[in-house]
Amino acid sequence: MNTEEITRNDQNKWSVVFSFLYLVIFLIGVMLLKKVNGDLPTSIPLFDLVIITLAAFRLTRLFVYDHIMQFFRDFFLDKEEYKDERGATQVRRFPPITGPRRTINDLLSCPWCFGMWAGLLIPFFYFLSPYAWFVILVFAISGVATLFQITANLIGWNAEYKKRKTKAKYD
Repeated sequence: MNTEEITRNDQNKWSVVFSFLYLVIFLIGVMLLKKVNGDLPTSIPLFDLVIITLAAFRLTRLFVYDHIMQFFRDFFLDKEEYKDERGATQVRRFPPITGPRRTINDLLSCPWCFGMWAGLLIPFFYFLSPYAWFVILVFAISGVATLFQITANLIGWNAEYKKRKTKAKYD
């Protein structure tokens, strides 16, 4: 077996472990909700579903992309300091080759993967406690603001692209 196969097998093992952990957390959440609420919720108002969805989107974006959470993602990265050509200290970040830190790094690098975890946590807290509503609402409002900002950026980039393309055509 070559190194690549050993690494892939190791990561497959850790992916199974984290999938099992997800399932355990899901089942514990179901049992806890059943105990606290007397039964599992079977419906949700459409407005609340939209709010929960936006909150999960924002939580995902926060952990996967936002600069403010880089410190958290750094726990699951290997780092190497070096001096650049000007003598300034730079830090190069790269994922570990194997192990649970690599799997967590993969999870934190993938919005679809982390979205599964956010999609588990946000509704759980929504159904667990009315106090979670305010936090979920803040995440949802932030999610809408993020969508507006992304849309504005896309419009701006598109306009800039068309402007440069037109200018190049006539130069």
